[in-house]
Amino acid sequence: MSSQRKPRLNLIIIGHVDHGKSTMMGHLLYLTGAVDKRKFKEIEEMAEKMGKESWKYAWILDKFKEERERGLTIDLAFLKFESKKYEFTIIDAPGHRDFVKNMITGASQADAAILVVSAKQGEYEAGISAAGQTREHIFLASTMGIRQMVVAVNKMDTVNYEQKRYEEVKQGISKLLKIARYNPAKVPFIPVSGLKGDNLVERSPNMPWYKGPTLIEALDLFEEPPRPVDKPLRIPIQDVYSITGVGTVPVGRVETGVLKPGDRVIFMPPKKVGEVKSIEIHHRRVDQAIPGDNIGFNVKGIARDEIRRGDVCGHTNNPPTVAEEFVGKIWIFYHPTAIGVGYTPVLHIHTATVPVRFTELIAKIDPRTGATIEEHPSYLRQGDFAVVRFKPLKPVVVELRSEFEPLGRFAIRDSGRTIAAGIVTEVKKAQI
Repeated sequence: MSSQRKPRLNLIIIGHVDHGKSTMMGHLLYLTGAVDKRKFKEIEEMAEKMGKESWKYAWILDKFKEERERGLTIDLAFLKFESKKYEFTIIDAPGHRDFVKNMITGASQADAAILVVSAKQGEYEAGISAAGQTREHIFLASTMGIRQMVVAVNKMDTVNYEQKRYEEVKQGISKLLKIARYNPAKVPFIPVSGLKGDNLVERSPNMPWYKGPTLIEALDLFEEPPRPVDKPLRIPIQDVYSITGVGTVPVGRVETGVLKPGDRVIFMPPKKVGEVKSIEIHHRRVDQAIPGDNIGFNVKGIARDEIRRGDVCGHTNNPPTVAEEFVGKIWIFYHPTAIGVGYTPVLHIHTATVPVRFTELIAKIDPRTGATIEEHPSYLRQGDFAVVRFKPLKPVVVELRSEFEPLGRFAIRDSGRTIAAGIVTEVKKAQI
């Protein structure tokens, strides 16, 4: 079967810092033949020289020099590999707290997730603690609309491949998944060792008690999400490059609609108009891009510095909506004190990040029924569900979740923590 006919899925790897995400995915890429053997030999030799042998698989993904020196995944690494059923683009998200904003950008572009949880004593516990990223990433993935997940219970080699520890981790994570509105019965839990390769591709003899799928088999259990080709075009921009001899090349994921060479497009908020000359997916020219495709596209008539990450591309006859203000339903899952009118944290929506002000606390609501518990509360606290009016302090594209789901979900962050997450229910259009 040629790779061109395989459906494409964007897969994000999430989980607490140091739980072995990059090592596990690097090893999986190596075992599935997605890594050039010669290149890997170079990485291996370098790791040996630096006395960092156990990091060699992680370095397949963490190819930035700074990351090699610090042993952390800083930016989003995009890589491609294939299973029997799908062509995956892997988004390897940083687990480290400083880099959660990159993780939010990645999650907003993903169709499915692998949650990596270390079984190692102390590491699992740190991840699910109140300040742990295992907990935070589960709730963010749910808010950012990731409906499908596989849990890799990693580092089983550090606990002698014990079934008891696997069951303990599975039980704890299942509780969190339930709170975040996942059905744990539909989420495969796979005991693996990213470093040793157990249960990644081949069934491991070290865990005869485990009867479920290997990691690669579990990925083929994902279902292809709907591709809204009949909706107006929306492409949140991830990056913009200027390529010699080509020109301005924005990079992003098509969320809705179809893009073809020759199309006239507009980037909002800057209102820049250009013509699409060519489209590439993984360095391969294509004659159209549909929802779910990560693309680079050459645009004529726009300079590199006129558009940037966070802008959204649409067709000129149906431009993306820039919000004067918007109303959102939010869930506050962390705040040390209380939130009142005037609170000004940071809004993360699709690939954009802008300061936002809480201008009106409309109501506290019951999460199960949506019924109002209290109108115009004077403040909100951790655990509250509420309807809030927001005013972005810089121009930003905000769409109704009912019309453009990926551009109608958002997270609120402050001082390095995710405070709340929500969905857009009303938008007042800005006059620009």
